[in-house]
Amino acid sequence: MGLDRINDVRRRLNLAPDFPIITVGGTNGKGSTCAMLEHIYQQAGYRVACYTSPHFLRYNERIRLDCEEIGDDDLILSFAAVEAARGDVPLTYFEFGTLAAVWHFMRNQVDVAILEVGLGGRLDAVNVFDPACAIVTTVDYDHMDFLGKSRESIGFEKAGIFRKDVPAICGDSDPPQPLIDHAETIGAQFRRIGRDFQMAREQHGWTYRAGTCELKDLPVPALTGGFQLENAACVVDAIQAMQNQLPVSPDHIAKGLQAVRLPGRFQQCSAEPLVILDVAHNPHAAHALAQNLQQLPQSNRTLAVFGMLADKDIAGVVQEVCEQVDIWYLADIHGPRGATAQQLARIIHQHDDQCDVRKFPEVTAAYRQACLDAGRDDRIIVFGSFYTVADVMKDFPKSS
Repeated sequence: MGLDRINDVRRRLNLAPDFPIITVGGTNGKGSTCAMLEHIYQQAGYRVACYTSPHFLRYNERIRLDCEEIGDDDLILSFAAVEAARGDVPLTYFEFGTLAAVWHFMRNQVDVAILEVGLGGRLDAVNVFDPACAIVTTVDYDHMDFLGKSRESIGFEKAGIFRKDVPAICGDSDPPQPLIDHAETIGAQFRRIGRDFQMAREQHGWTYRAGTCELKDLPVPALTGGFQLENAACVVDAIQAMQNQLPVSPDHIAKGLQAVRLPGRFQQCSAEPLVILDVAHNPHAAHALAQNLQQLPQSNRTLAVFGMLADKDIAGVVQEVCEQVDIWYLADIHGPRGATAQQLARIIHQHDDQCDVRKFPEVTAAYRQACLDAGRDDRIIVFGSFYTVADVMKDFPKSS
């Protein structure tokens, strides 16, 4: 990991954006935060670009202009530009894609670009571009082989996207001290939820407060989950911090929050039985999934289609969700990092040796069997990985 190679190719491509960039990092909530920013700035009339990862079905999902995926011809043109410039410099998959996205954004003269961190922050490819504002949503345990085994080391890596004299917004009310220390050391304009800005739930919406600024009667984001209000508060705080460069009215904020859509985040796809897709793949996200399930109307049974990568905290995820699950439909994820259904079953049985566990060689087989077994009053949750959700997304039209 390092930025020397991508910086070399960035200079060869003359990639020096003259539009403001908002960089979004964090353990969970990055995609939701990017999507809200994207839709709000679009409602305000700006030409807004967004680069996120990973994708579900098509690489094009990662690169968007005005909330529309990049077309194949433009994608190929962007890739060709990077390939021609890099010469003999090797680039990773994510480095190559990041340069291609920014090249495309510059070519289309966007007003603002939102860049989602892929892994960590300090050494992530998007960090070669200086942000006008940086957001760290949450800090929790994930990618520990790269970011360190402690929350402190992970927080330090994520704080690497902060810059001197630039708004540095943190959506974690109790961030690890190294994140705070780094922000103070470099002179970033550090702002923490619960201290520098607040979010207050109301009966029919919510209120954002920061100093003398107060925005009342904001609509709940059109993304399911109580935690989305924390993400929305970070979004509004970033927009307020950028008002001098990109003025946005409260009406634009409200319309953007109501218009936002994001697949695979507690996405309810069907009824009778209810089918929910959620990419939760670490304990923090699994805890949010369990809370969201508890807030739904009571169902008869919950059938879980579950597949994970072997290098994730499988036991931690199982512990957070197990009380909500009646039957587990476990699936192999194929590939060098994928866990097998047998591995998942062993971990689940360590937690509860009496639970109902069924094993399948692939996600689509597990999902189809869950559909056959489910009654109208049951619900099916598909979670554990982007790979798991993507496999069901491919299969969903044929099974619904």
